Amino acid sequence: MNKKVIFITGASSGMGKETAKSLIQQGHIVYAAARRIDQMSDLKTLGGHPVQMDVTNENDIQKVVDTIIKENGKIDVLWNNAGYGLYGAVEDIPVEEARKQFEVNLFGLAAVTQKVIPYMRKAKSGTIINTSSMGGKMYTPMGAWYHASKHAVEGFSDCLRLELKPFHIDVVVLEPGIIITEFGDVMLQNINKFSAKGAYASLTNKLVSATKKMYESGQGSKSVVISKTVTKIINSNNPKTRYRVGLWAKPMVWMRIYLGDKLFDKIVMSQV
Repeated sequence: MNKKVIFITGASSGMGKETAKSLIQQGHIVYAAARRIDQMSDLKTLGGHPVQMDVTNENDIQKVVDTIIKENGKIDVLWNNAGYGLYGAVEDIPVEEARKQFEVNLFGLAAVTQKVIPYMRKAKSGTIINTSSMGGKMYTPMGAWYHASKHAVEGFSDCLRLELKPFHIDVVVLEPGIIITEFGDVMLQNINKFSAKGAYASLTNKLVSATKKMYESGQGSKSVVISKTVTKIINSNNPKTRYRVGLWAKPMVWMRIYLGDKLFDKIVMSQV
């Protein structure tokens, strides 16, 4: 196996953590970054390198990249996985909260990428994986800011792919469907915080009820589908530009592309 130096953001839970474990066990050198370093002691036990980092703090990012380069001389793979879902009605969510959503989901991703590119460019090799979502291709009510941030990740990644192709750096977009992680809990906390009362209370209650029912009934794919996909990307000499995996990812995006706006609106609203 070709041992690679892998840098993962958002690795303290869910998809990031499960994939980090798998990659460490495969023998790769894995730097797992997150704000909550106390939640990554198990990765250290396995032989990984947990590092505390906030993707919205440029000094944090610089320190981690400097450390990886000092210890290994290269970064083969960057997986920009940090992110969260801000949900609530557009009218209810303060623009300042929306800015935070973009700071993490888009600008944080961009800041980490900027710090890593020069080393990949000099090496004339590397893989950058950006976690978008099936939500980067479609939409749901109350998710305007989250979907906007993921649509932005899609466009950002496409442009980046063209810019980095001459340097033999692959840019891959990961589009998960419904994965059983903390994402649902954070989403519900946000929507209840901003829109549980007022003009959008009825829609909020329906959405919360439908989401809880889905997660409590065990719907959603396990994080292993993501770890297997990331492993496939890392091991490929010519990865695809996009990987759509997990519950509902492929059918929902297919419907969005081929059924038209108004029919898709009806389908989405029928679920809440």
